[in-house]
Amino acid sequence: MKKNVMRSGLLIATLCFCMNAFSLTLGEAKEQGLVGEQPNGMLGVVKAPTAEVAALVKVINGKRNAAYQDIAHRNGTDVGVVQQLAGEKAIEKTPAGQFVLSGGQWQKVQ
Repeated sequence: MKKNVMRSGLLIATLCFCMNAFSLTLGEAKEQGLVGEQPNGMLGVVKAPTAEVAALVKVINGKRNAAYQDIAHRNGTDVGVVQQLAGEKAIEKTPAGQFVLSGGQWQKVQ
């Protein structure tokens, strides 16, 4: 019985390690041209999304939205204003080779 529990624990630990080893980070997704910054302060999908990219964008945008809501609430302003300012800053800071949404089209920063 103890051996089965130990094997199960080892299997779970191995699976978790493997999942983490193959997880896509935001930096990697940007460097690979899979995602880019948008004027509304949210991350967008540049190419047809895989499940992993879609999940990453959903998590990042959820966290960003929560932060924008908090900032807007603390400053007594509209969340749209916060999003626009965050989008401008994110686009300004985007390094060459990564994508930004401009005029409705994805463009690689030169």
